[in-house]
Amino acid sequence: MGGNVSIALAAHAWRLAFCAALGLTAVSCGGGSNSGGTLAAAGSSGGSTSTSTPVGNVVSIVVDAGPTSTSPDVNTLFTTVTVCVPGSTTSCQTIDHIQVDTASYGLRLIASVLTLSLQAQAAPNGGSLLECTQFVDGYSWGPVALVDVQIGSESASSVPVQIIGDTGFATVPADCSSVGTAEDSVATFGANGILGVGVFAQDCGTGCANTVDNGSYYACASSTQCQPTTVALANQVPNPIELFATDNNGVIIQLPSVAAQGAATVTGSMIFGVDTQTNNKSGTQTVVTLDPNDGEFTTVLNGTSLSQSFFDTGSNGLYFNDTSLAQCTDSNFDEFYCPASTQNLSAVLQGQNAASVTLDFSVDNAETLENNNPSFVAFATLAGTYPTAGSFDWGLPFYYGRTVYTVMENATTTVGTGPYVAF
Repeated sequence: MGGNVSIALAAHAWRLAFCAALGLTAVSCGGGSNSGGTLAAAGSSGGSTSTSTPVGNVVSIVVDAGPTSTSPDVNTLFTTVTVCVPGSTTSCQTIDHIQVDTASYGLRLIASVLTLSLQAQAAPNGGSLLECTQFVDGYSWGPVALVDVQIGSESASSVPVQIIGDTGFATVPADCSSVGTAEDSVATFGANGILGVGVFAQDCGTGCANTVDNGSYYACASSTQCQPTTVALANQVPNPIELFATDNNGVIIQLPSVAAQGAATVTGSMIFGVDTQTNNKSGTQTVVTLDPNDGEFTTVLNGTSLSQSFFDTGSNGLYFNDTSLAQCTDSNFDEFYCPASTQNLSAVLQGQNAASVTLDFSVDNAETLENNNPSFVAFATLAGTYPTAGSFDWGLPFYYGRTVYTVMENATTTVGTGPYVAF
């Protein structure tokens, strides 16, 4: 059963939209790879930081201004990942400011950050295997390569990952690039990479295994000759958690509360596994079961059922449509809410098992939040409109002040079988 990469990665663009709203100047990032299928990059903006203090199955996570100080991120959750050439203990690189995304699947790295030399994987019928990931307003394109992955004390060998923006494969198929601009550098992506730890084992699943024109995977005979291709489940970009030897059935995101005015940084923990150790036990959490086909559930807001709702640390706000909330008038904050005063709202979350829970949340003026504290990047009451009807994107503000369990498809814990989210 496969996940729907477009759901979560589409939300990635909203994070970038708010960064742009702050009027900050983006910087370009050079580097890339040589041609011919070998992936390499000159220079690295990655390195160990305070986000990498692993203890057992726990790693540190942080919300801060991100990897480019001239273009700060807002409500973006980061961790640190170590990748190695498969089988090597010396050809390794520790990369900080990898965004943590609970609604996408797989590890994706910006090519200009990499200092390792990696080999593009072969497509099923020859050539190199490349992948297109599309967002609301752009796309990322790059080859799939194998790396050994270590996150804290957890590790997995020969993991397929996407290398975004590799210059050896600069020609992008039109059906990939048609959605907007390329998000293939640290500046445009807002991170050194992204770690998708959602509820599915692969980023595409059976759709890409059985359908040639799947919109995600391509076989490229050269940098300019690419055709859609099927890809077996084992060769797709996977959620790395599934490949850990232990603690491989889900992830827990634990973040402290954020004051109404916001914060400059927020530090929390990412705990691997659910009911596998004493520090990740299930208890009396509210369980929201998700659709096993797309990871969605229903939010009832103002009497309207939004059946395409999802939980997503990769989104920098709460995104939903409510005509009673005033939108910002400043064009730099387009599509964000700017009510005259704090609006206290309530919604009902309904799982696939018909169980429901009422959740209270607040929305503040996005312009005021930024203008009052320009150095702050963590806001618990940031919200905006969603581009389509029927959805509620419970982004990173939902996670502040909570311990949130994300359990993978078909995984069994003491409180049920995934996919589900509990808090």
